Amino acid sequence: MLNRRAALRTGVFGAIGAGAVAPQVPTGAGAVPESAEHVSPRDWERLAGALSPASTLYRPCGSVYPSLALPFNHRYDAVQPAGIVACATTGDLREAIRWARSVGLPAVPRSGLGHNYAGYSTTTGLLLNMARMRSITTTPQPGRARSRVYGPMKVVHDAGTVTVGAGVTNGDLHPLLEDRGIFVPTGRCPTVGVAGLVLGGGIGFSDKMFGLTCDRLSATTVVLADGQVVEAGEDSHPDLFWACRGGAGNNFGVNTSFTFRYEQFEGTVGIYRFRWSLDSVLPAIGAAQQIAQDTVEDKRFHLRVGIGTRGQTRPQIQQNANVNAIGQYYGTVEELRAVLAPLLDIGTAEERARNRASIRAVTPGEASVLLSATTPVERFAAKSAILDSRTLLTDRQVSAAAERLLDWPGSGNEDGAGFAMFALGGEINRVPPAATAFVHRNGLFVFAAETSWADYDPFSVADANLHWLQEFYDDIFRGRPPQHSYQNFPDPTLKEWQRAYYGTNYDRLVRVKRTYDPTGFFGYPQAIGS
Repeated sequence: MLNRRAALRTGVFGAIGAGAVAPQVPTGAGAVPESAEHVSPRDWERLAGALSPASTLYRPCGSVYPSLALPFNHRYDAVQPAGIVACATTGDLREAIRWARSVGLPAVPRSGLGHNYAGYSTTTGLLLNMARMRSITTTPQPGRARSRVYGPMKVVHDAGTVTVGAGVTNGDLHPLLEDRGIFVPTGRCPTVGVAGLVLGGGIGFSDKMFGLTCDRLSATTVVLADGQVVEAGEDSHPDLFWACRGGAGNNFGVNTSFTFRYEQFEGTVGIYRFRWSLDSVLPAIGAAQQIAQDTVEDKRFHLRVGIGTRGQTRPQIQQNANVNAIGQYYGTVEELRAVLAPLLDIGTAEERARNRASIRAVTPGEASVLLSATTPVERFAAKSAILDSRTLLTDRQVSAAAERLLDWPGSGNEDGAGFAMFALGGEINRVPPAATAFVHRNGLFVFAAETSWADYDPFSVADANLHWLQEFYDDIFRGRPPQHSYQNFPDPTLKEWQRAYYGTNYDRLVRVKRTYDPTGFFGYPQAIGS
């Protein structure tokens, strides 16, 4: 899991500017899903005629369709949309949703490349591709701004707002940070859509410092199931606004734009990238967890730690097995070294020297590149948990994980398998659990176990990987995982997902769902109210 590729290997995004046990076989070119057989050619012509000139309707017979239909997780590539609307405006979405309801097809939005882990950003109905809605508008608000210095970094808090279209990705916001020092907390993966990120919470290397992506949201435009367009914020449709901050996407409507409060940066931050052999798994994970506990209130420090491997043969898997930790710090390099001292004492002399050398000061723009990574590519599966002070991993659990890691069946996917733990705390935990739909406000880590396999791997490899993932997770938690899981790492096999994802906030989410989507037009296997 921890060996991420530096760049995306597919060209899907350039074309436009639910839990299977094995890889699904794609349908043939030009095939029409059975769910859409009742939709006539005249119906499709009516939809095309209702769209703006900047939008396009793609059908299965076209040459562009296959690349746009393909979800990021190819495990779900057999789910083929009856049609794809590349939307350019909110009006296009309104017309497409009204049309889909009139002909009896589901409509599912996809921002970015459709990274949803469980394949919920694809459909056999109408796929609403948001990639053309990539506007970014900044509005400085100097009267509300306040400055503070964190070592070599000056931060102007609440310097203004930035409004982005639903097709904007994490990577699209990078130039604002690099060129103008404008920052909104987002995730690591450049191709992930901001829409899916914010609606499910949104974690990254600055969330302890500035809050989750959803905590920075001040307004959002939503197209409801009846085609009505509403602006949701603290003073307008407040229940819907509450639900959009952690209630996950495709539940209450289609969000077409988001307005965030941004920070203005000037200066440098500290970063680090540590790596050890699996021989150091117990001291490294133990020290990292202790550091996370000691710094839970220190919003300046962030940590991600885990284990992983890759390869196709047993020797390759054993050779590549490793422990690593990466993160960011708003302060001096000397302060960062002091925080990381317990980790710097671990490993061989060569590992200690390499890890110490990795600590350095860089600009925030450089940090966002150096710490970036794609989510798993091609075919993958994941299981998550929220760890708190009572459920941190014991030596027994870490040993079980390391032992099972070496039994990974292997695959042709270089992303491999393993687990990662993303630190929580700071500003995240200062928000009450009921203040937003994101309920996980008392945790120390988001834990994610993953496995991946390649498009060309046989079914037996996929089966072995999925079987291994369940055993890996069960070995760690002995069949009794922590109560909560992260809704942005959805697991289609998760039982009692309602409480795992949303806890005590679920009942209120159901009430919001019944208010804004009373007929349940927007739905999927783990949708609110299903």
